[in-house]
Amino acid sequence: MFLSVFEMFKVGIGPSSSHTMGPMVAAARFLDMMRASPFHFAGLRASLHGSLAFTGVGHATDRATVLGLAGFTPETYDAEAAERALAEIHGRQTVTPEGLGDLAFDPRTDLIFDFETPLTGHANGMILMATDAQGDIILQQVFYSIGGGFVMTEQELAADKATDEGAPVPYPFKSAAEMLEMAKASGKTIAAMKRANEVSRGCSESLAKGSARLWQVMTDCIDRGLSTDGTLPGGLSVKRRAKGIYDALLAERGMNLTPPHTINDWMSVYAMAVNEENAAGGQVVTAPTNGAAGVVPAVLRYYLDHVPGASQTHVEDFLLTAAAIGGLVKYNASISGAEAGCQAEVGSASAMAAAGLCAVMGGTPEQVENAAEIALEHHLGMTCDPVKGLVQVPCIERNGLGAIKAVSAASLALRGDGTHLVPLDACIETMRQTGQDMSEKYKETSLGGLAVNVPNC
Repeated sequence: MFLSVFEMFKVGIGPSSSHTMGPMVAAARFLDMMRASPFHFAGLRASLHGSLAFTGVGHATDRATVLGLAGFTPETYDAEAAERALAEIHGRQTVTPEGLGDLAFDPRTDLIFDFETPLTGHANGMILMATDAQGDIILQQVFYSIGGGFVMTEQELAADKATDEGAPVPYPFKSAAEMLEMAKASGKTIAAMKRANEVSRGCSESLAKGSARLWQVMTDCIDRGLSTDGTLPGGLSVKRRAKGIYDALLAERGMNLTPPHTINDWMSVYAMAVNEENAAGGQVVTAPTNGAAGVVPAVLRYYLDHVPGASQTHVEDFLLTAAAIGGLVKYNASISGAEAGCQAEVGSASAMAAAGLCAVMGGTPEQVENAAEIALEHHLGMTCDPVKGLVQVPCIERNGLGAIKAVSAASLALRGDGTHLVPLDACIETMRQTGQDMSEKYKETSLGGLAVNVPNC
């Protein structure tokens, strides 16, 4: 099984990888299908189903779908150009994607939120349709946004095409047990095995440049969040808090009266800065999703800025180790809140961050696996119940606590020798089963939990 670090960590836009990035990616794929078709198209339609319908407006799914059909992609997203395009589309009721000419599309009537008809493949489903001059549908495709910006067609999902189909890699571990066995047999770290897999599909230079860019986007996102105040969009009037907390922490630095537990505030503020940026629609890196995008950057920033002896040369190892753990979770369970609740998002992110930190602090593969298990275990059962469908409450603070748990998990693992009762594989399977059993009310639909017990205004 091979899932690239650049699939697990993708540069994109907020507020949601599954609800914003996914629909935009699906739209781009549909446009490619249209370009490859012999038909002449005159118009477009779209319908959103399941969680994409219930929390779509709060997650900007409608905007993402419209912009995707107009030719925008997460990787090259330009916020100012997007605003101009949206105004023009609403005014002309037309989109003009490259190579397809003018296509009739009125967002008010051609984009449907279907709350009554869930699609069977996944909670995040959408149907994209192209029409002829008479308005008849002549091309149609069902897409599923399966979490972390990953998108599959109905046919791909049915064929289980999520499994890797590329050339064999040196260390094709599909479970944590296999990962540890290969590490023991090869004498390599988890990062070294993951690096060998990546290089077998590319080259060392592209891996180094790509990893450096991922960290640059992550740390830039933290810095923007730490320097920006104001109120987040969406109607809840949630105030940005990261800048105020950061300014206070800077002012307290060096004071003898500062309690030791203040380090938790540093971890939290880094994560909150990212998720405030995400909530505002800014550029983030899926880690493994947008809703959980703050945990991994916060723990890596904590390592670089607060741990004696930390080195920038370890960033790649951190990301590779985290990606290896994230790949196991995605392959054997889920990273989608709509599939398994927030345990699959912040829980997975915390496990990834714990593993990365443990690795760069000298942990053995067994200790790294232990760190990931501890972090994931203590997120089991966590629901996804965003108030008003916005990735703000409880999501922003939840990333801060996920970062704290990750650091604690890594520290506990480093205090031991790697032996422990619950294997990571068992914890991942438990998360999968818990997600299956979890009520739909608590899986990113905003139909239960805090979403119905907190006023939406």
